[in-house]
Amino acid sequence: MRRAVLALGLLIVPTAVLAYADLLPESLDMLGIDLQETPDLPHVARQIAIGAPLRIVAFGSSSTEGIGASSPANAYPARLQADLRTKLHGVEVTVINRGIGGEHVDDMLARLERDVIGPEPQLVIWQTGSNDPLRGVSLEHFRAATLDGLRRIRDAGIDVVLMEPQWCPKLEATPGANRFRDAVREIGDELDIPVIRRADLMHGWVRDGKLTPKRLFASDGLHMADRGYALLASAAAESILRDAGPVQVTKPVAE
Repeated sequence: MRRAVLALGLLIVPTAVLAYADLLPESLDMLGIDLQETPDLPHVARQIAIGAPLRIVAFGSSSTEGIGASSPANAYPARLQADLRTKLHGVEVTVINRGIGGEHVDDMLARLERDVIGPEPQLVIWQTGSNDPLRGVSLEHFRAATLDGLRRIRDAGIDVVLMEPQWCPKLEATPGANRFRDAVREIGDELDIPVIRRADLMHGWVRDGKLTPKRLFASDGLHMADRGYALLASAAAESILRDAGPVQVTKPVAE
């Protein structure tokens, strides 16, 4: 009886779902969450399962800001918001763009509290590692600072996904740039954090004929153009839904 009352109360107070998960049945069909297997993005899974608003912060540098896109509406965060709203019928999805061109890891950490933790999202997508080799940041410092940032995000009760550097001629010509891409992947493996492998995705789009290199990149040869951002947003949406687990949307929670 106590569990039934708790389950009913948690439908009304969604923020308590994970806090009281150990008091609930192992399988809670009414929320669409299998508590026997914790999803990689539990806070996202909770919001989707109960139809509550989902807030995401897209954190990063110029390719998050949308440099190379024809308009802000064609940057990947805006396209991701549209994709998720389409896929998650009835869930109010908001993707906040917190990308600032040219930033390396220290620049981003300096605004972490204000721009990322402050908006109280359920998920942060952190795109990083592109400008660090271009600006002479050591790999050791990049790793340590990234780990610190991830700890602060997780300690705030926020899910996180990493996005690795892009594939582009300028980075390919920068000595050691691939080591930063590999570091992002390694950190993801170490901490069990999903990583959007953007470089592999871009190679795949060209290989599979979805885009030519000319259509993939903007005129600067560094940033993606509209079609590339659209494909990146679609891949990010698929990654988020996969890592949130097999949840289904229920009736949205009234505020």
